[in-house]
This record gives sequence, structure tokens and C-alpha cells, in this order.
Amino acid sequence: MQLPGRLRATTLADLLTTLHAARARGTLELVEDRGRAHRVHVHDGMVVAVEVDGAATPLGDLLRRERAVEEDTLKRSVLRAMASHRLLGEVLVNDFRLAPTVVGAALRRQMLGRLELLERLEDAQIHFRVAVRTPRGALTGEPLGPTDLPRRRRAPSPERAAAMFLLGVEASADEGEIKRAYRRLARLYHPDLHPAATDGERRTLAERFTAVTEAYRTLVA
Repeated sequence: MQLPGRLRATTLADLLTTLHAARARGTLELVEDRGRAHRVHVHDGMVVAVEVDGAATPLGDLLRRERAVEEDTLKRSVLRAMASHRLLGEVLVNDFRLAPTVVGAALRRQMLGRLELLERLEDAQIHFRVAVRTPRGALTGEPLGPTDLPRRRRAPSPERAAAMFLLGVEASADEGEIKRAYRRLARLYHPDLHPAATDGERRTLAERFTAVTEAYRTLVA
């Protein structure tokens, strides 16, 4: 199996189709010239996990859009996941009895969103590594195949696309929708709204609050 050395010579969907045909197992790594590295993990050619450097919408935000979980439950589950070093999906299913099918569907949407971001990259170095460990939470039971994969289309800049994904808004969202999305996330992540959080949890909340604030500024500037 041979892959191009640069993304500008192909598309992400074509790369993943090649890996699927070869029933490849390993990690497709895309390294931008500015240093950001993104990874797509495949098992038998099927996508089981996607890691995007600098743009990762939390699972809780996706569940909120679908109104699949109450806000109070989501806040408590986020803190419990951080405190116990468990995945949020695991906590929601095991501790708060959210249906596994609901969590699984949200995880698939999260993975597809990340693939859409990567499909918009104009260029990156391409590497395929066999020995990279698949991250926790990989969807080995419900992987993505070629028919699920996004195809390149005209899109906003990578920075704006990442900001829209982080805030959970569509490309057509107006300023009012963007502000409402930011306010929802700000209420969820502002450290001062979680007085019972530990120092470590407050640091994590502060990092997420900063990320959504920067995304908001990118879209309204």
C-alpha cells in the first residue's frame, strides 16, 4: 500500500478509501507545516477514532444540541468524569443511566465532525504508522466506513471551521446564534460557576472556557 506524501495531492476521503481497500490497521497521521498533528485510527480499514489537534468538541456539547441530557446531569457528569479519570460517555451510561445508543450516536457525530475538519485541510505531510496505540473510547463496535466519510467542498478557513465546530454552530449561523451558543458553553465551563470543583477540575474548566472564548472571538471579530 502506497500513500501520497502530501495531502495537497489527494483528499482525506481518498486516503481513507485506500486504507479501507487494504483493510489497514494503524494510524493515519496528518502533520501541518505549522506543527499541528492530527490522527485517524483505522482497524481493518474502518475508522474507529479521530484526534484533531486544537479542535475537539466535547461529547457533552453534542448531547446538549440534541437535548439528550439535562443540563444539571451534564454538569455533574463532566465533573465526575474529570474526578475519576473516566470517559464522559462511560460516566453518563454507567452512573447516570443514559442509553448507550444515545451516547454512541453522539460519538459518531463527534467523529464525523472531526473528519470534516480534516477534510478541509489544504495540505499536510502524510504518514501511516502501524504501532500507534488506539485511544480510549475508540468506536470499535460501530466504526465508520467509506460511505460515511465526508467529501471536500468549499468551506470556511480552517480557523473559522474549527471555531464553528467548537461552538457547535453551522456555517450559516448568524451573530445571534453564535452568541447564544457561546453563552451556553460559558455557563457550563466558567470555573466560578463550579464552586465545588477541585483545583485540577477548575484548571480543566478554565482551559475549556478559554477555548470557547477564543472560538467566539474568531467568529465575531
